[in-house]
Amino acid sequence: MRAVGYQKSLPITDEQSLQDIELPKPSPGGHDILVAIQAVSVNPVDTKVRKRAAPSNGQWKVLGWDAAGTVVEVGPDVERFKPGDHVFYAGALDRDGCNAEFHLIDERLVGHKPSSLKWAEAAAMPLTALTAWEMLYDRLDVHKPVPGLPGALLIVGGAGGVGSMAIQLGRQIPEFKVIASASRPETREWVSRLGAQHVIDHARPLAPQIDALGLGSPGFVFVTTQSAAHRLDVADLIAPQGRLGLIDDPDAFDILPFKTKSVSVHWELMYTRSLYATSDMGRQGQILDKVAELVDDGALTTTLNEVLGPINAEALRRAHQLVESGKARGKIVLEGFS
Repeated sequence: MRAVGYQKSLPITDEQSLQDIELPKPSPGGHDILVAIQAVSVNPVDTKVRKRAAPSNGQWKVLGWDAAGTVVEVGPDVERFKPGDHVFYAGALDRDGCNAEFHLIDERLVGHKPSSLKWAEAAAMPLTALTAWEMLYDRLDVHKPVPGLPGALLIVGGAGGVGSMAIQLGRQIPEFKVIASASRPETREWVSRLGAQHVIDHARPLAPQIDALGLGSPGFVFVTTQSAAHRLDVADLIAPQGRLGLIDDPDAFDILPFKTKSVSVHWELMYTRSLYATSDMGRQGQILDKVAELVDDGALTTTLNEVLGPINAEALRRAHQLVESGKARGKIVLEGFS
């Protein structure tokens, strides 16, 4: 089968950083399903793994953790899917990725593709939807209000893939006011279109801008990027007994400034359930099925921004460069094989 992989961790400008290769077609066992890949999207995790994780000598590593496709075979223990089903999912970090014609994935991590979306539109959603959903509903527990406060959610870095989904999921709670940060005209327009009721600029101090809105201190803050740079500002603006969520990888993050306000700090890694095979691993498939329902009901929309072309090494190298630039908004997708 055709695939894209690498053998050495190299800068993305090097043609060998990602290469077109041929690999054996895998076969499913246990709870695995075999998916014929129709579209994939690229996330920051792809670039981080490519830079940090080289395979064993002579082996190929295949990236890709967002996919939409068709089930072609199922393992003997599979219960939720059958050949011909259309699916979407974000995969598992400790297995080969989906930048290949065929991909094995545990059925418990998979959702039924929204019927109203095309392949590329669906492939843009799983990883960011799962990350935003788990952060808001499982980690920050936004359905449980902060004492004495109206519902307000600040999303720092609202125009990225996760921020774009978090805005929409935050708006599913009618009493919530969703505030998003964006620093450029095009990203400000993007987050407003997705439903942010207030937009502030994360290139300037956040606390004075929050104060100027007249909404009071937000009880929930979700920082999607540059958490170390925004740490003291967030400690200033967040409400007492508020909840702070982080997903990036700062070199260090001192939480002492949050002590006097009894702020709880929550990390979210979408791969925790699959990496540790937690007893609730199947919740990810359930979340994706719920996301599909919300999409088909018109309550959520895809955050696809650009389809770069077919799934091949050249297009994936361009996608990695865009993600590494830090200026992407929404999601970058590749569709079909050249």
